[in-house]
Amino acid sequence: MKISEVAEMVDLPISTIRYYEKIGIIPDEYILREQNNYRNYASEIIHHLDVVKNCLAVGFSINDIQSMISKNGISKDEQTSIIKEKIAGIEDAQKKLEDSKQSLYNILELDITCEDGFGKYSEPVSED
Repeated sequence: MKISEVAEMVDLPISTIRYYEKIGIIPDEYILREQNNYRNYASEIIHHLDVVKNCLAVGFSINDIQSMISKNGISKDEQTSIIKEKIAGIEDAQKKLEDSKQSLYNILELDITCEDGFGKYSEPVSED
């Protein structure tokens, strides 16, 4: 397949595919060079790039993916450990967000205003 066909099938820009090739996200095994030096991609590239996209979508970085690819296969235990570590990171981020949200609710309940100066309490209005 030509790069334009791959790009269309996986919904990625051609520049991203070239970048992935340059940094090793796309291993040489998926790229065949024609006599004119044009790239011709093996059909398995589609599945490979779908896996890469899914990894990115769930929070793995390009460096994480490069590391996994460079190992050229990882054990089930390593895979489980990597995924559990990612889940723990997501849970930590969720906890921090929940704590931040609660802090904002607390500020609303305290009726702190910036109108009279940053972080000052509102003065009760007299009903005389």
